[in-house]
Amino acid sequence: MRTALFRGHDTPVPTAPPEIESSAGAAAPAWVAEHHDELLGSVAEHGAAVVTGLGLRTVSDVVAVLTALGASPARDTEGFAPRTPYADGVYSSAAWPPQRPMCMHHELSYAGRFPGLLCFACLEAPAAGGATALADAAAVLEALPEDEVARFEQEGWILTRAYHDELGATLSEAFGSTDPAAIDAYCRANGIETDWQPDGSLRTRQHRQAVVRHPETGRRCWFNQIAFLSRWTMDPEVREFLVEEYGPEGLPFDTRYGNGDPVRPGTVEEINRVYEAHTVRRAWRDGDLMLVDNIRTAHSREPYEGSRQVVVAMADPKRQPPPGERWRSAAT
Repeated sequence: MRTALFRGHDTPVPTAPPEIESSAGAAAPAWVAEHHDELLGSVAEHGAAVVTGLGLRTVSDVVAVLTALGASPARDTEGFAPRTPYADGVYSSAAWPPQRPMCMHHELSYAGRFPGLLCFACLEAPAAGGATALADAAAVLEALPEDEVARFEQEGWILTRAYHDELGATLSEAFGSTDPAAIDAYCRANGIETDWQPDGSLRTRQHRQAVVRHPETGRRCWFNQIAFLSRWTMDPEVREFLVEEYGPEGLPFDTRYGNGDPVRPGTVEEINRVYEAHTVRRAWRDGDLMLVDNIRTAHSREPYEGSRQVVVAMADPKRQPPPGERWRSAAT
């Protein structure tokens, strides 16, 4: 996915990812295996690609396609919203109210390990809305205010989380365990500070890069969830209730500059404004497959009506390095 320019104007115009047609039907895995290089090459060039005509109807179809791509599965650890696991690296969409948008983000960009490739498969398209929209992270970076980019590039960003059984992902859903020793060991290995509360709940803090160079192309990309996981993205009424219920440090998530300063509301608004200016949308159709470079391309989920079943396969695991270090592949 690229950002083009109208001649004579400075305004970037985002272009939709290419669509690749297939009439494979029941032979989808064989077709994907045959066109493996073409599919991944298109993702490498454009940041994403949509494949139609594969006739994907079941989770088993998605697992078979992921296998045909030859991509190593990546696990959903540290997720901020629950998912249903179907197979190794294959999950339901994150549990999120259908009437609420899910803002632009890069999947698990704050986590110790994250997927380099996302495969979204639409088994049932909604009656209206529900697009998985995309935004080019390199173009977004270029459009953001230079002073903010410079600060985040120098300092990185901090994510704070508070885990509550009745809100968001539970400890078991996020870490696969409720054992404090096991969770502490995972967090130590992944650069996460833990703070266990007297009531047994957990608060965490992790410092991550905000601007990265793509490991294959070297392009600088805006890669984080500074705006999405900010207190300023919450509905004001929800934020006020949570602060009253859990205290200002007990919000399920919040973001800060790398030096610990709070991120200002205006900064979050500007990030979201730039994302919106670089967003491309395409309505889902039953059986569609969307391949997304998770570093190069951010994605969102728009509100929808009716039933919607989009399965996500996470692949090509990467390890999150501390600020200042380079990316590398990682086995899960």
